[in-house]
Amino acid sequence: MQRKPSWLRVEYSAAEARKTQDILEKLRLNTVCNAADCPNLSECFRKGTATFMIMGSQCTRNCRFCKVTHGEPSPLDPDEPARVAEAVAALKLSHAVVTSVTRDDLPDGGAAHFAKVIEEVRKTSPDATVEVLIPDMKGDTASLDIVLRAKPDVLNHNIETVPSLYSRIRPEADYRRSLFVLEYCAGKGALTKTGMMVGLGETEEEVFRTMEDILAVGCGLLTVGQYLRPSKQHPEVVEYVTPEQFERYRIMGEQKGFRYVASAPLVRSSYRAGEALGRL
Repeated sequence: MQRKPSWLRVEYSAAEARKTQDILEKLRLNTVCNAADCPNLSECFRKGTATFMIMGSQCTRNCRFCKVTHGEPSPLDPDEPARVAEAVAALKLSHAVVTSVTRDDLPDGGAAHFAKVIEEVRKTSPDATVEVLIPDMKGDTASLDIVLRAKPDVLNHNIETVPSLYSRIRPEADYRRSLFVLEYCAGKGALTKTGMMVGLGETEEEVFRTMEDILAVGCGLLTVGQYLRPSKQHPEVVEYVTPEQFERYRIMGEQKGFRYVASAPLVRSSYRAGEALGRL
């Protein structure tokens, strides 16, 4: 195990995050912040923001990089969309980010549930923008259409890594299918966004080629962050990418044509997501 460099060490303050945590616990809501041990949890909770993770805590897929629990999921909770909306209002969010576990067991992959969350948030917080970070929904266009008809302000689907690493890191997903999801949604007029992890053994040239693939399908918003090993059962970190290299990725991404690039060691898909939309 490599020792984490100084730029990846984050202080966590439970006291400062308590108010946000209390609201989430009261409303029985999951967040990817907790489920994935996000290094930015303290900062985001302190600011009164969180990324809601809907449709339970058990994922039907078992991606090698992810800490979210793999197992048999529970039935959907019909009251969850209203509770998410209540939390958005209680936290006074101007930009709400909603993601989910992957639900391959559902005929629509959970699309209708996503749409209901968007609808409920708009009822209680009409001035808030809504970003959804969706699974690939098996590339089913009917499911994607259900989400798109709800008109999220940002449609995010993560490419996660370069194609050569999919078989090792993301074996139950498909690189081309993820590109298709982004292409289809962009083609329907959605503002699309995607995210990548680095430090898994990819080369710089592979990152640049992946950027070009993403741009080619009409996706203009990109996040790039450091992969961090959740446990000893997960793949080891191959490289702690330096802040200077992340800055190179940001500059190159903007030069290639992305409208917005967030690239830094602690960047995650939903990190300061509202700022990205605001800058556009």
